[in-house]
Amino acid sequence: MHPMLNTAIKAARRAGKVIMRHYDRLDRITVESKGHNDYVTEVDRQAESEIINVLRSAYPDHAVLAEETGQVAGNDYLWIIDPLDGTTNYLHSYPQFAVSIALHFQGKPYQAVVFDPLHNELFTASRGAGAQLNDRRIRVSATNRLERSLLGTGFPFKSMGHLESWISTFRTLLPRTSGVRRAGSAALDLAHVACGHLDGFWEFGLSPWDMAAGCLLIEEAGGMLSDFGGTQNHLETGNLVAGNPRLFPELRALVQESIAEELRR
Repeated sequence: MHPMLNTAIKAARRAGKVIMRHYDRLDRITVESKGHNDYVTEVDRQAESEIINVLRSAYPDHAVLAEETGQVAGNDYLWIIDPLDGTTNYLHSYPQFAVSIALHFQGKPYQAVVFDPLHNELFTASRGAGAQLNDRRIRVSATNRLERSLLGTGFPFKSMGHLESWISTFRTLLPRTSGVRRAGSAALDLAHVACGHLDGFWEFGLSPWDMAAGCLLIEEAGGMLSDFGGTQNHLETGNLVAGNPRLFPELRALVQESIAEELRR
């Protein structure tokens, strides 16, 4: 295992301990609002602090981009961190939340960890070395017909500016699939695409820390992804479509078609 991946795993497990330590006493947690439907808790901050301490102790010159701390300057290595993806779920004891840690070098993804502490599921990937779930190799699904597929998505709950476009994509895709799920943690949704639980995924307005780790998991598990325009600028645009290689071209084309007017703006 790559030493940087090992460090990321250590950091994710430390954060997971913080998250689970408070899980049975959620009524005592301090909650603040960062914006519309966007919350941060003392658990988010404590978990992020644990992650950064582990990473900076091992690699003090590396840069950090974290959801709560923001950007910390450094060299060409950049750690992209979401200490608790699915905070609203967590606050309601809804069992879908995760720690997400990715490492980029000169703008390219090299290491990824998504850790589901409630179910003790550790998704990992190293560039060129495949993806694993609890040390077992994982691959995207082999579903080859959209009508047999199960897709994941996320609502544009923080900004209503994308709502009509999302409704358009949902209206286009739902009748063509076996179903669509919205579970509330993009990092975990992407990990579930990587291991074949979901056949595809799309969402508007994601932040880099929501998807950086999950995207590498999908690529290393044999999947494909892009932004809605078909480029690899998803971390910049925040718009992502992903899936197994049999379904991805059709899935992306349908998303593009359903929001063609918005893409022309």
